[in-house]
Amino acid sequence: MFQDRRLVIATKHRKESVIAPILEKELGVVCFTDAHFDTDVWGTFTGEVERMLDPISTARAKCLQAMQQNNCDLGVASEGSFGPHPSLTFVNADDEFILFIDAQKGLEIIARTLSTSTNFNAQYVQNQEELLAFAQASGFPQHGLILRKSKDENTDIYKGITAFESLVQTFELLQYKYNRVYAETDMRAMYNPTRMSVIEKTTLQLVEKIQSVCPQCKTPGFGITTVVKGLPCSLCGAPTNSTLSCIYTCQACGHREEALYPHQKTAEDPMYCDHCNP
Repeated sequence: MFQDRRLVIATKHRKESVIAPILEKELGVVCFTDAHFDTDVWGTFTGEVERMLDPISTARAKCLQAMQQNNCDLGVASEGSFGPHPSLTFVNADDEFILFIDAQKGLEIIARTLSTSTNFNAQYVQNQEELLAFAQASGFPQHGLILRKSKDENTDIYKGITAFESLVQTFELLQYKYNRVYAETDMRAMYNPTRMSVIEKTTLQLVEKIQSVCPQCKTPGFGITTVVKGLPCSLCGAPTNSTLSCIYTCQACGHREEALYPHQKTAEDPMYCDHCNP
């Protein structure tokens, strides 16, 4: 279905370095990017342009625009968000989405990775000692840094700093001008190898989902649409909040299948049972 078809990757942050090899090997597509395509118009991490849409809608908008501008009916775009993990206290997370569109076949397939593998961080630094401690904790210089006037102002922002000399000089300049400096990890993919690894992992999940075809109509993207809780407790048999089954649905013909015990467990430990361990 995809062999030798052109596929545009909607990025200006070199995500194609990890996305393209996987898609070309597994799907047989021919990937390319558009050097003039500016994804920053949909939002920037540093806030000069606010992201107005949710992550999936943003990825979809980028993908469709890149496809239209390049007269291409296959496209991929990714979008990441960073912040506190939704269930782990005091842990930051990288929430990555990657979206695949086949306009010719009317397909849209999405993969997502919620990962605690991230260096996402920011703080005010008062002196070079604090600056260098922050840099070391952030994986600098392999990971880029951003220095700016303040957390909430979008002026005097220096991005993509990857050299110690430049880091110190920029810090001294901002400190002289404003008597304070706000340091951030640069979360753009080409300056953040840790994030790039999560994008690579998400791309592999996307390919796995594309290659999962509907048993009825053979349409790609036969994926999980619903997770059913209720795995029984091994001691009392009461339903728990653990996963009992997953529902797979075809977006083309609507065929549904239920897969029981997706984690190869037919019962849950009593410690996770609200009845046995209230």
